[in-house]
Amino acid sequence: MEGQAESLVKLVKQREKESACKVLSFVSGKGGVGKTAVATSLAYILATDFKKRVLLLDADVGLGNVHLLLGLSLEKNLKAVLKGAPIEQVIQKAKGFDVVLGFSGIDSVEELDSYEASNLLIQLERLLGRYDYVLIDNSAGINRYTVGFSRWASATYVVTTPEPTALTDAYAFIKSVYKLYGYASFKVVVNMVRSKREGFDTFERLNASAVKFLGIPLKFAGVVPYSERFSRSLARGKLLVEEFPSDPFSQELRKVAQLEVGELIPTERREGLLRRLLNFIFEGV
Repeated sequence: MEGQAESLVKLVKQREKESACKVLSFVSGKGGVGKTAVATSLAYILATDFKKRVLLLDADVGLGNVHLLLGLSLEKNLKAVLKGAPIEQVIQKAKGFDVVLGFSGIDSVEELDSYEASNLLIQLERLLGRYDYVLIDNSAGINRYTVGFSRWASATYVVTTPEPTALTDAYAFIKSVYKLYGYASFKVVVNMVRSKREGFDTFERLNASAVKFLGIPLKFAGVVPYSERFSRSLARGKLLVEEFPSDPFSQELRKVAQLEVGELIPTERREGLLRRLLNFIFEGV
């Protein structure tokens, strides 16, 4: 089984290189840090603001909740794919991007034991040419799925908060995947911060531990503040970044997306050019 997994990882990474699609894995050491909100919001920003072709996969086996953020029915979900159905049959569209939903609950221990990621990886590999980005929202903690999808990914976004237990568990995930497989493509998003300074300090503590004990530097992806508008948007069936684009949460996540894409949002680029033009015209007035 391990040899098969290694072959699949190599196959998918090669196809990813050929297609120019980037696979981003989203993980957290523990639950409750806002990982799913970050992944779903970034999928929206990449599709809407950057005009990228995006697929969001809810890979939280048995506890998927992306459908709650997007207001989608769970009628089509990942369970069918894990049982052998073509992934095309369960792809849904939401807010400008494609989605493969996870599922809630497992019916039996036998059913749990039967789930394997191999078939899913093979099917995702076939889809890479259709997208610019594939975002995978993993379950919290360390298991064979989160490790497998992260090893496959171009980069793994580790979402944490300044809370000490969240930070400890985030480091445990990074340490485990690096020690076991030598994977080191980690980017850190510090979520639910009260200030940018708190976020930067949190990242520095995590990075210092990674450098000191593992010998690997972590990449800073961004700090994102907590927003009280989140539950309000959820109740209306909208994403916070969709309904309140000027909210600090939305603005900071757009910076995360800009760092990932390596370019300004097209509308901001045009506005920046207009500002420079106006400044030039009226400079001598």
